[in-house]
Amino acid sequence: MTDATTVADAAQAEELALLGDALRGTMTSTPAHELDSALADLGWGDMLTEMPDVAIPLVFRLLGEMGAHAPVINDVVLHAAGLPIAGTLPLPFAGGRWIVWERTGTAGTALDEEIPLHTADAGEELDPAAIAAGRRALGWWLVGTSRTMLSLARTHALDRTQFGTPVAAFQAVRHRLAETLVAIEGAEATLLAATDDLGSLLGKAAAGKAALTAARHCQQVLGGIGFTAEHDLHRHIRRALVLDGLLGSARELTREAGAFIRSTGSAPRLVHL
Repeated sequence: MTDATTVADAAQAEELALLGDALRGTMTSTPAHELDSALADLGWGDMLTEMPDVAIPLVFRLLGEMGAHAPVINDVVLHAAGLPIAGTLPLPFAGGRWIVWERTGTAGTALDEEIPLHTADAGEELDPAAIAAGRRALGWWLVGTSRTMLSLARTHALDRTQFGTPVAAFQAVRHRLAETLVAIEGAEATLLAATDDLGSLLGKAAAGKAALTAARHCQQVLGGIGFTAEHDLHRHIRRALVLDGLLGSARELTREAGAFIRSTGSAPRLVHL
């Protein structure tokens, strides 16, 4: 590696760090109903069209980590389909249903009352490339919210004492946190390797499974407080359930992957080691 390459890589890393800080600040300070416009003002549209491989993981992971939400999944699917962004379109949801993630309006689902999600009539079949791009984006969102759930549970385990000992010292608690971390790291690795339709399907499935694992284990680690509306965990759990169902749930996508492998008679190599 030449000195020039090293300098260029360092400069790019610094630019991404600054961009991440700007996005994080925007998501923290902007009301939910204004975040879509704030991201547009920050250059989300240009980032999506000019550097999607960088912008999508960065923005969607931060949405998950910050517990924020914006209807930008529409933009990812529209852009991948070759259509103008900043609109909406019906998206498939678990159980054969269809939904629309509105750009404005009040929330329309009991599962996550913060987001303007509404049921819709079945839409036109989406381009496979658009579905794959949307699944990768949602996968990064699920990874982000999973990491925050893990962070909340870990902080509680370190701070909470029982019998004069931090809860984190108990092996059962450690096992739950460790299993959650392994699931998250596995999902992120799968998303990083996802370059085609099957890889994107598996990445979304792994991220959905990781989020459900995080929700289950972290709620157990938090104990009673994890079941209350006063704690932030419940918001991330609700968000994970919605995101898992969008463009195919972990259970549905796993079955779909199995059916594909049975029909072809072999499992394709997804990563060249």
